Amino acid sequence: QAQLTQSGGGSVQVGGSLRLSCSASGLPSTPDIMGWFRQAPGKVREFIAAAGRDKYYADFVKGRFTILRNSTENTVYLQLTRLSPEDTAVYYCAANQYVTRQPGPWKYWGQGTQVTVNS
Repeated sequence: QAQLTQSGGGSVQVGGSLRLSCSASGLPSTPDIMGWFRQAPGKVREFIAAAGRDKYYADFVKGRFTILRNSTENTVYLQLTRLSPEDTAVYYCAANQYVTRQPGPWKYWGQGTQVTVNS
């Protein structure tokens, strides 16, 4: 059974840091791309970052977030730093055979984890 299992997240003060983890299991093959999206209340799910042979970031990341991928273990991490209340959202990891900034085409999704930044 294909599954992406997330861990990490929680509540943090403005300027704080968090690390999100995502482990893939049961996939029919090693995904070429693993990435992260987020969705705030009342907003669409938006692309944050992806990692394959190269790394891709959304403009709003501005050097604050870093994606790390361990292809051997089929895991991906998202290091969040200098967090602000605007970063409050549910964060999702995803896996796919190609990179796209649109959430629709991504084939596999994690369960989501809440990140709350308190002012």
